[in-house]
Amino acid sequence: MLLIEKHFTPYTFKQINYSQHIDWLFQQFPAFQKKGGQAYKPGLSHTHKLLSLFDLDLEKLQYIHVAGTNGKGSVCSVTASLLTEQNHKVGLFTSPHLFDFRERIRVNGKMISEEEVIDFCEVIRNAELDFKPSFFEITFVLAIRHFAHQNCDYVVLETGMGGRLDATNVVKPLISVITNIGLDHQQYLGNTLKDIATEKAGIVKEQTPVVIGKKQDEVYTVFEQISSEKKAPIHIAKESYADLKLPKYQLENVNTAISALSELQIECSEEVIQKSLSNLYKNTGYQKRMEIVQDKPTIILDASHNKDGLAITLNEIRGKYKGEIYCIFGSSKEREVNARFMNIFDHTHLYFCTFSNERSKTVEDWNTINTTLNQSIKIHMDINPLFNEVRAKLSPNDVLLVTGSFFLLSDLNFEPKNKT
Repeated sequence: MLLIEKHFTPYTFKQINYSQHIDWLFQQFPAFQKKGGQAYKPGLSHTHKLLSLFDLDLEKLQYIHVAGTNGKGSVCSVTASLLTEQNHKVGLFTSPHLFDFRERIRVNGKMISEEEVIDFCEVIRNAELDFKPSFFEITFVLAIRHFAHQNCDYVVLETGMGGRLDATNVVKPLISVITNIGLDHQQYLGNTLKDIATEKAGIVKEQTPVVIGKKQDEVYTVFEQISSEKKAPIHIAKESYADLKLPKYQLENVNTAISALSELQIECSEEVIQKSLSNLYKNTGYQKRMEIVQDKPTIILDASHNKDGLAITLNEIRGKYKGEIYCIFGSSKEREVNARFMNIFDHTHLYFCTFSNERSKTVEDWNTINTTLNQSIKIHMDINPLFNEVRAKLSPNDVLLVTGSFFLLSDLNFEPKNKT
């Protein structure tokens, strides 16, 4: 995901009616954002039923479908921004949201209206469904309805947890894109990289090109086999632009997006690429991946949540900054955090912190983790006083990283004063 430097401004609900409908959505149906794996409903039948309820024809839109363990949100946002800068009307569906549910559904950066969300909820509430769709399934169908009403030229879809049985997999895309594969959500996707790659590769469709963001020897044979079975041309993302001033992993995401569009005969000039990156937040709402919100001392907000993503973030920080690194780390209950995981925080002043979402690891969870470590990490229950305490310790060359979960970031109430 890309390095974005902008102010951090929490969203505040202004419409009670809208807020009540969102609360109802979370309460009425399982939602991974609140319940984690308990909300996971593999299979496509519910999605098809919801699409029928709203009389939605998937074939009226053109899709770019993106799956992967890390980087898929970045690839989606860069792809959408590149298309937007070429004067296309672009629908973008991503998850999770940070402050406002509507962040998940945008057209050229503009969020879906509160009124449309309310109207959609009312239809669902009055439909007397004979099945229990998940929050994600409902949200996806709302997105398709919105993009259809907006007559989007292209729709960029980020899968949820997996691929093969993900609600988004009902579409027949112009192209499928798979970013890197790592160990994440093993209890649902499989215990090995090959198992997970097989699930992610479920988005590959018959005779539809697929772009692989990075060739990983452990899993590439899986992609080759599935692509061959489906007669889907397979391509490795080209390193078209190596001179962009981006970290390596961010450059991979940009090149993956450019390669995917190139396979669709949509070429991106250097001017378009630069504008798409400069206007990434405006065009897509993209944020919270290595987001620098203050300089000297540097404060970075980062939504990495698994070991691979966190290791990349910390390696990038260590390579760029010379001062001490302080890290406030939160994590959800289902995420396995053990001594091997904690090795990525070597030479870091680390603090554990719970967050307000019910999926947060509890103090007891963190205490259990502490028993497996060579040192005991102090545990905090509120990020805001902890943030202020750590911030007061920083010297101008130091870095404070807040990471591990979108939910931890959403609890933070901070407005930078000296960001340049």
